[in-house]
Amino acid sequence: MGAAAGRVVSVEASLAEAHGRLDADPAAAEALARDVLAAHPGHPGARFLQACAWLAQEQAEAATTALQALAGEQAGSAQVHWMLARALARTGRHNDAIEALAEAARLAPAMPGVWLALAELRREAGDAAAAEADYLRHVAQAPADPELMAAAQALAHDRLPEAEQRLRQRLKRQNHDIAAMRMLAELGLRVGRNEQAQVLLERCLALAPGFRAARRNLALALDRGNRHAEALLELDTLLHDEPDDAGLRNQKAVVLGKLGQYGDAIGLYEGLLRERPLDPRIWLSLGHALKTEGHRDRAIAAYRRATELQPGFGTAWWSLANMKTVRLDAGDVARMRGALAAGGLDDEQQLNMQFALGKALEDAGDPAGAFAHYRDGNARRRRQLPYDAGLNRERRQRAERLYTREFFARRAGAGHPARDPIFILGMPRAGSTLLEQILGSHPEVEATMELPEVIAITRDLRLGASSPSTTSYHDVVEAMPAEAFAALGERYLARTRVQRRTAAPLFIDKMPNNHAHVGLIHLMLPNARIIDARRHPMACGFSNFKQHFARGQAFSYDLADIGAYYADYVALMAHFDEVLPGRVHRVVYEDLVADTEAQVRALLDYCGLPFDARCLRFFENGRAVRTASSEQVRQPIYREGVDHWRQFEPWLGPLADALGPVLDHYPAAPPAVATRHPAVDNHRS
Repeated sequence: MGAAAGRVVSVEASLAEAHGRLDADPAAAEALARDVLAAHPGHPGARFLQACAWLAQEQAEAATTALQALAGEQAGSAQVHWMLARALARTGRHNDAIEALAEAARLAPAMPGVWLALAELRREAGDAAAAEADYLRHVAQAPADPELMAAAQALAHDRLPEAEQRLRQRLKRQNHDIAAMRMLAELGLRVGRNEQAQVLLERCLALAPGFRAARRNLALALDRGNRHAEALLELDTLLHDEPDDAGLRNQKAVVLGKLGQYGDAIGLYEGLLRERPLDPRIWLSLGHALKTEGHRDRAIAAYRRATELQPGFGTAWWSLANMKTVRLDAGDVARMRGALAAGGLDDEQQLNMQFALGKALEDAGDPAGAFAHYRDGNARRRRQLPYDAGLNRERRQRAERLYTREFFARRAGAGHPARDPIFILGMPRAGSTLLEQILGSHPEVEATMELPEVIAITRDLRLGASSPSTTSYHDVVEAMPAEAFAALGERYLARTRVQRRTAAPLFIDKMPNNHAHVGLIHLMLPNARIIDARRHPMACGFSNFKQHFARGQAFSYDLADIGAYYADYVALMAHFDEVLPGRVHRVVYEDLVADTEAQVRALLDYCGLPFDARCLRFFENGRAVRTASSEQVRQPIYREGVDHWRQFEPWLGPLADALGPVLDHYPAAPPAVATRHPAVDNHRS
């Protein structure tokens, strides 16, 4: 009895060793299987491994013959049928291979990879519909695949390097694994590789158009890539089959807002609230859309409903305070303080509430109390969003070195000749929305919103470089042939066309941060107008400090960083005034307040537009406004606000220090802007 057991163990050990050598040394694996068969003729396990070894050594005919015999004897073995399918495919018998693999899938539908392999065979045979069905079955069975689940667990627990390594290894072996592709795309969306995610998801959908999870991810990727119209098409495709899906309807409402279709977005939010009236986040989203569309009272009611449903919802409190024309009363302050004292709020809700409390106390005439809350909110956000003022200065200096008179002279005549765009840029909170509202009241001008297309172009230029992590997009621009700039201009016009709703010949792109890209704008659209909105650095700087932006503006959460950023902006604009004299029209906010009509006439003259009195009554324009100043620009110019910052002056020393000579020479640029701002290193407010 003992001897017999020993022989069984010996056979199993030999077969295990043969299996272990199969990939690296199939000849050795075959020899081990042959030894077992010499001692145990007809042993099925040894015959199977011998056939596998033959197949690995390109002896497909011998492997096919052996595996067909085994399949006849072991009709219930999915592994035998799968290996037979591989052997048949190697000999060119694709239909027989599909039949064998279909039998393996029927016998073991949860066997890892079986549906993917079947999908590949059917795709190669030209049966796209059957292949898609099998790809989708592969996705459905992914939880049974240990390799995919290990990657999914790493992704779920934010072990992103591990997840990426596992997924890339998987795709190196099985490059059409749509489950792995979608997971890698999801990882890309998390870390900001939006374009890579789009490519992966488009590959998924080319193989399996019915892969709904991939289509949802693609809609998100397109939306983040500012391809909102394309994102809407993907969402509509999904909603055609699932019209009641609340998540899809909410996602569509967000995209509609980005396309300027706020009325449709409001309708979707209201429909969602009829089904989920106690969801504070939908009330918040509705409030945003109503505010943008100009429905002030309804927006306030929506924001207040969100705070009633969730008293610790700091985002809703800040949204209410951020309407600027709303004053939060003592009861509101008590409720916010109570929610903070109760604890349990995450950092995001706490910092939003700090900004809201700052605004409430500022309105109540308590600048010291207000500044304490602004300081706390900014400090929390600063920890979340690191910013390097030195890096921003290096970018500015790189632009100054590149964009010289000679550089532009050599590229004269380049770019797209369109005159449509009017770029309004400068510092955030400097009056750009007011200028947009003034110009947008002219019948020949259409106001859109803060369009991200220029920034998207700069990002794509950098990502197209051989070493994008260490390359400035200015380096790419320097090497571009002159004729390439016209194509960039055409891309800009094509991507922004979706935002235009009227037949007006001109349209506004109001993105303040585009001041960093004046050189590129001039190269790709040499006939576009460029307007620099400038405001007193202390007023502008403090306005940025007390504004919690929805995204971006990482410089705005530290007074010294704000001062350094403003100084770099002034230096860069002074550079373009020198190398492109007269190209940029500057509007100083305080001058606009002091003599509105004279400034408006000069502005219209620069844009080549006849004077129109409606531009002086801009506050009667009912268009949608999607910025923090949306309520302010629906009122006449507020002259009392010019020096409002002075009540906070005792706490603004770091801002003044960082501004240096820029503050002394405002509104002009100083003769030489310092290249280093010590306050950046020495002050952290």
